[in-house]
Amino acid sequence: QVQLAESGGGSVPAGGSLRLSCTVSGDNYSNMCVGWFRQAPGIKREGVGSIAPSTGSPRYVDSVKGRFTISQDDAKNTVYLQMNSLKPEDSAMYYCAAIHGVSYCYPTIRESNFGLWGQGTQVTVSS
Repeated sequence: QVQLAESGGGSVPAGGSLRLSCTVSGDNYSNMCVGWFRQAPGIKREGVGSIAPSTGSPRYVDSVKGRFTISQDDAKNTVYLQMNSLKPEDSAMYYCAAIHGVSYCYPTIRESNFGLWGQGTQVTVSS
């Protein structure tokens, strides 16, 4: 059974950094597209970025380009979300998700495409 586990959330002041981890168990993540999403209270969950570990090419939404970086560690079956220059509007519950059985990611990060989800980790950025 494939499972995703996020870690690394916390509280930081504006301008600070956090690194989130998403560890995949139950299968090699080269058979997946792994995405990062976030959801603030009262707001629809939105995609942040994605990566197909088999290609190592990440994609980002415009609001985080230049500030967030997705990377991977094949030895640990883990995808990271490095978040720099954090803003209060980045505060949200962050989730990693996966599309299982593919070696690519779709051009658009669409929640409905992702069938596997982690439990989420909270990120709070104070002004």
